[in-house]
Amino acid sequence: MANPASALSSHERTRVEDYLNDKLQVSADLESLDSLLSSLRAQHELQRKQLAEAHEALSNATKASNDHAEATRKQAEAFNEQQADIDRRLKELTGSDASDEAAKRFEASIEKLRRLEISRSYMTLLKEAEDLSKEALNNIKDQPRTAIQLYTRLYAIAQSLKDAQPAAEGAAPHLVDYVGKLSSALREQMRSDFAQRLQGTMEQMKWPSKDLHFPEDIQARWGENVELLLGLQKPELKSHTSVSKHHGVEPPVLLPLEVMVHPLELRFKYHFSGDKPTNRLDKPEYFLAHVMDLINNFGGFFASYLQPIFDQEAQNVGTDLGWNFYNASHAYITALLPVLTHKITTFLPQISNHPQLLSHFMHELMNFDSEVRESWNYLPDPYSTEDWRGMTWEVLTKQGWFDRWLQVEKDFALARYKEIVDTPDSGHIDYEGVDLSSTKPTKAAVRVNDLLETITERYQPLSSFSQKLHFLIDIQITIFDQFHERLHSALEAYLAMTSAIGRTVQGADAASIEGVAGLERLCRVFGSAEYLEKKMEDWSNEVFFVELWTELQDRVRQNKDGGRNVAGTMSIADVASRTSQAVHNNHDQNTGASSSDGALFDETASAYRRLRLRSESIITSTLTSNVRSALKPYSRVSTWASISTSNTTTPLPPTSDLAPAMRTLSTEITFLSRALGIAPLRRIIRQVLLAIQTYLWSNVLTRTTFSASGAAQFISDVEHLCSVVDTALGSGAGQPTAGSSIKSMKKLAEGLILLGLENPADAKTAATTTEESKVEGDTRPGLWEVEKRLFKDNESARVVLAELGIESLTEAEARSVLERRAEIGN
Repeated sequence: MANPASALSSHERTRVEDYLNDKLQVSADLESLDSLLSSLRAQHELQRKQLAEAHEALSNATKASNDHAEATRKQAEAFNEQQADIDRRLKELTGSDASDEAAKRFEASIEKLRRLEISRSYMTLLKEAEDLSKEALNNIKDQPRTAIQLYTRLYAIAQSLKDAQPAAEGAAPHLVDYVGKLSSALREQMRSDFAQRLQGTMEQMKWPSKDLHFPEDIQARWGENVELLLGLQKPELKSHTSVSKHHGVEPPVLLPLEVMVHPLELRFKYHFSGDKPTNRLDKPEYFLAHVMDLINNFGGFFASYLQPIFDQEAQNVGTDLGWNFYNASHAYITALLPVLTHKITTFLPQISNHPQLLSHFMHELMNFDSEVRESWNYLPDPYSTEDWRGMTWEVLTKQGWFDRWLQVEKDFALARYKEIVDTPDSGHIDYEGVDLSSTKPTKAAVRVNDLLETITERYQPLSSFSQKLHFLIDIQITIFDQFHERLHSALEAYLAMTSAIGRTVQGADAASIEGVAGLERLCRVFGSAEYLEKKMEDWSNEVFFVELWTELQDRVRQNKDGGRNVAGTMSIADVASRTSQAVHNNHDQNTGASSSDGALFDETASAYRRLRLRSESIITSTLTSNVRSALKPYSRVSTWASISTSNTTTPLPPTSDLAPAMRTLSTEITFLSRALGIAPLRRIIRQVLLAIQTYLWSNVLTRTTFSASGAAQFISDVEHLCSVVDTALGSGAGQPTAGSSIKSMKKLAEGLILLGLENPADAKTAATTTEESKVEGDTRPGLWEVEKRLFKDNESARVVLAELGIESLTEAEARSVLERRAEIGN
């Protein structure tokens, strides 16, 4: 035991000693010594095995590391040998001792080889293109369809080179240019040859004479020649179709139609160039009608003989190219229109400084476009979702003549407007131009409306939304605004003349604003404003203006975040300020408003509506003032309490002091019944009658004491006034029912019921009268009974008033009226 213990270190001995002290603390622990030793032996054996396994793993790892190091060393030696071999070869190839310099020389050689390969490819492609061109030229006469196939291959090569050049950063421009010219030259040679063939056939068929000679053999040759030209053009049509789908390019003129239109073009130039009598600047309808005749005369020929060829070609080429052959008549029109375009291009500069000629030409050109659309349903671009824009669009938009034409039309319109308003009878009321039941405008308003409708007819055929909107705002709404300013100024002038200062200054001209003369001035303004306001409402519901408004709303919605102008140079705010604020509101906020929430004439119609309402108010106040002035003598009558008469059966004559009021009402309402429509007339008369009621109530009824005869006279006078009003209204379109005026003055009528109650001499007579009334069926109580019950209390007053049929008067007002009877007051 001594030897192992001496082999331990001091630390190990200390640990052993601590272990033993822990396990053997008392004598009883010695009994478990065997088991302790057994456990230690087992632990020792386990640790010995673990140590052996660790030695084995270390040995294996050391061996693997040595093997990997040896393999890496061998690979490094092999790499060095290969690098040395490469350096040696580079030196032998380049004759240089420096490896870097040798590498650069080697790269230069590789670049030369690449360029050589490219050059070889270019030469191969160039040779193929030249061979195709030569072979095609050799086959034009005998095998034209083979020549077309060769040309198609050459065209494809030229197009592929052109398409690939941007990706190649513009490489080989000379090759691209040469092959392109080679293709174009071949195409031109083939087109010339095929065109000559077709022209020869056209001479045999006597094209384009009216007596065509077109037997089956000539028709067959003609069809073959047409097919050759179409076959030659198909590669171009394919390229054109792919571009037009994305860019809206106009369809090309088909080659056979170009050849067949050529003699028609020569005939057109003969008639409409130089000093021929048919070539007149003031008669553009001559050459437009000639083109229309060409379309109508020969369109049927192409529909009959060319359409079958088109149908066959459409089946052969598929959907993409088939659109070029969908309508032979349309293709013929497409070929004919360049003749017209060339003529217009030379014609317009000659008439640009002659407004009348330019305006007349544009009108005739739009008629031409409309006739082509309506007669032939012409649609040249199969990919377009819109109708044909027409030659007018090409002139105004593409050639830029719109601004000049717009200015000409605006000058004409404003000159015509000035002529209208300067006409001596322009301010006269037009009693014949509208229905009897409508308000009568002035002749100027009717003529201005006719002018604006004519302007609409002139620009309605335009296909450009921006151009339509410019016409609407720059011409129509401008004229509306000018006429509104004229009406507004007339109203302000009337107000100035009727003011206190105006009456003092004008002196002898007072008659021009008094009575019917003054009302006529006001009715001119009112009638014109109402007439044009209604016309604008009607226009807003017309299909043309509804579509224009809808398109405006669509453009605003599409441009909500774009910030671009909505039409030409006009922004959304500009358009909204001249048409409708609904445009601006729908643009600024997402309110969910639809296109129906507004109209093009909202702003203008609102201005006329305000003018109409203001002028109607002034008519009402003027008539009311005139009637009140006429009633002043009547209000000063003071004999109501002393009037005594025994005539109770026949109608009483009106009081003499009532004559001015009756005369005023008769003449002025008679005039208004002719000048105004039913609705405004009734509104005005209702207000006037209420004013009469207020005046008579305040100045006569409640300020005067009436005897029974005086009350009867007053009641008769009111009935005479109402009769005058009813009669005056009946002379016009109002046609009121009998007694309608007194019904409008309900308060006064009920007051007269109280004022006119019977006056029995005593209670007995009153009782007798009451009994007689009951026998006769009249249950109306007499004066004394009403007085007794009316003044008893409010409940009794309400009952008696109900019995009398009085609804609008209060108890206090009824007592106040009854107190005006001399019998009650005394």
